[in-house]
Amino acid sequence: MTRNGIHHVTAIAGKARQNLEFYTRTLGLRLVKKTVNFDDPGAYHLYYGDAAGSPGTILTFFPWENAAPGRAGTGELQETVFRVPQASLGYWTQRLVNHGVQRTGRLGETLLAFRDPDGMHLALVGLPGIEAEPAWENGEIPAEHAIRGFHGVSLLVGDAAPTGAILSDVFGFAAAGREGETHRFQVPGMALGGIVDLRVAAGAAPARLGRGSVHHLAFRAADDAAEMDMVRRTAENHGIHTTEQKDRNYFRSVYFREPGHVLFEIATDVPGFAVDEAPAALGQALKLPGFLEGHRVAIESALPALG
Repeated sequence: MTRNGIHHVTAIAGKARQNLEFYTRTLGLRLVKKTVNFDDPGAYHLYYGDAAGSPGTILTFFPWENAAPGRAGTGELQETVFRVPQASLGYWTQRLVNHGVQRTGRLGETLLAFRDPDGMHLALVGLPGIEAEPAWENGEIPAEHAIRGFHGVSLLVGDAAPTGAILSDVFGFAAAGREGETHRFQVPGMALGGIVDLRVAAGAAPARLGRGSVHHLAFRAADDAAEMDMVRRTAENHGIHTTEQKDRNYFRSVYFREPGHVLFEIATDVPGFAVDEAPAALGQALKLPGFLEGHRVAIESALPALG
């Protein structure tokens, strides 16, 4: 069976310029695509990742400046964890202190947890032997300390079993242990974006989407055929029907609510972010889908300046 890790995570931010500054300068990720929310073209859709925007490295945002803060709860992705070389955690601890970033108290030998300016929960995990993994080397972070993409994510759910069944049957994850109420699922042999932790909080209040919240979690499909196979298994084995396929220019997607109420997306690896920009120029120009190109002047005049 095809095994599929995390493709991207999409969250809600407040001020677009603040979001851009934090992720490109403080964290040193590359802005790989500057476009708009296809369903709300008055707002940006900003994509950050490694040099190529490889699946497993992509964190994206809808910056809605007037969005109310989100409320943590079940049915939502609670924490996004990036990979860095183990010897770099000291560098990152000092960097976050110097930039006034709010740490959340979970500072251990191998993990540093913190929040972005909108309150989104993030963490860096220090791992041995990953120094040679690709990273964005032209940002403000020295190459030896740069983020290497996603380690994994944590979801807060009322019951681990039905969500775990989707992870195992549809996406090829396997149960990889339990600690207290946290159940780990991992793609065998996949390092980048291969971990999903299910934290069980039975009876907890549901999450309320808002600024600092994660909107959805996307899993990889190599191509359309692989995606349609996952759609079939989701329907036939779990009784859940996805949306129709949507063309997002850089990947093709379907969406569904998994049993724990987290919004899941299946996104193809193809065609990638270089389909409308040269690799060296990724993220420099505002890119619009064809159906919005005729409204470019109005869209550009309505979007806030990024500086």
